[in-house]
Amino acid sequence: MAKILIVEDDLTFVQLLQGFLQKQGHEILTAPNIKGGLKLIAQHPFDLLLLDYRLPDGIGLDVLIKERETGSVVPVIIMTSFNDVRTAVKAIQSGAFDYITKPVNPDELLMIMHNALNGKKQPAQTTSNEQPEFIKGSSHDSDKLHEHIDVVAPTDMAVLIQGESGTGKEYVARTIHSQSKRAAKPFVAIDCGALSKDLAASELFGHIKGAFTGAIADKKGMFEYADGGTLFLDEVGNLSYDVQVKLLRTLQERVIQPLGSNKQIPVNVRIITATNDDLVNSVSEGDFRQDLYHRINEFKIQLSPLRFRDGDLDIFIKHFITLANRELGRNVNSIAPDAKEILHKYDWPGNLRELKNVIKRMVLLSQSEIAGADTLPDEMLFSVSNHILQNRDSDLKAQNEVNEKQLIQKTLIQVKYNKSKAAKLLNIDRKTLYSKIERYRLDS
Repeated sequence: MAKILIVEDDLTFVQLLQGFLQKQGHEILTAPNIKGGLKLIAQHPFDLLLLDYRLPDGIGLDVLIKERETGSVVPVIIMTSFNDVRTAVKAIQSGAFDYITKPVNPDELLMIMHNALNGKKQPAQTTSNEQPEFIKGSSHDSDKLHEHIDVVAPTDMAVLIQGESGTGKEYVARTIHSQSKRAAKPFVAIDCGALSKDLAASELFGHIKGAFTGAIADKKGMFEYADGGTLFLDEVGNLSYDVQVKLLRTLQERVIQPLGSNKQIPVNVRIITATNDDLVNSVSEGDFRQDLYHRINEFKIQLSPLRFRDGDLDIFIKHFITLANRELGRNVNSIAPDAKEILHKYDWPGNLRELKNVIKRMVLLSQSEIAGADTLPDEMLFSVSNHILQNRDSDLKAQNEVNEKQLIQKTLIQVKYNKSKAAKLLNIDRKTLYSKIERYRLDS
């Protein structure tokens, strides 16, 4: 049984959801807005937060961000009725465990909740040695990526991995570590985006008892836990300027100084960082130190978004079906042609992470060994339909322009390039004709 907070202003939906989850054995508290939700969070320890995206006094991400600022690692699931998966990507970038769209499918909700509650781990760190869940594609981009990994892994160079959210940056970091001389030592990952400014220095470098309010005991930092191995700093651009200064000193001198302590502790750590932002812009805007940027960027790996790797899509689909079958105890062996066509037309703003979640949902909802289009999320169908309509509009506009150019050209030839006569025959003014002649480069 878990203690769950639902922050949702649709009272009918809240009552249905509360009744359903109580039947599953969970203890449920509810709030209709952000203010009420934060008040309950201050009064009760929750195991899970279910947050509506749009609320009367803000958005669910406001609750999530305030929670993460306190150092809380309670998993958060965002609920949204808006047909835009980019909302979900933003939520995950802000530290949400996952998202679900309305109308909520009960089986899908239970699956996501199960993963959040039973796979619960601090998003800020992990020392897991599990096998990676992503595999190598067959595209040119994939070949180039693995060539770079093979070259840099045996070295101790600092690696900066850049790419959109969900492209597999931590997978690449783990692969580099597993192929390095440090493979037998710890791999420690820390999500800098999930750290508050006040706690980031403590998480990285540790603190001693009494270093600040709430420091009731000595604590090791991630650098100490990663000693001899690899420290992966995801979303490194989110670190505050003060922490950047401390990080640069640590990388240069290979020592850390826990908060509140005068003692310096030597550390031997390989650093791998990742970001979905352009740190060059952050440097130029003064948000990221230039000297630290050069220190962490001894070797850069750029990950391509999934929409540019269509040749890899079928490989990943097949792999994620296998993973989902194993996890959910299902036996789906393929995707129906109409569903696969939609998967190929979709632009995948959430990249591999989104693809994995979509395939898991399809496997969960499929009633046969072939997953059909009816198992796809509504927001994906909506997005693909819009894209097709936009392309049709674009094609129609292009065809109209071709026809217009041919008509103007034919008329100009007919009147021997007398533009006044041509404008009269075309029933447009001379100024418009001159503009179109220049645009289509028809001037004799």
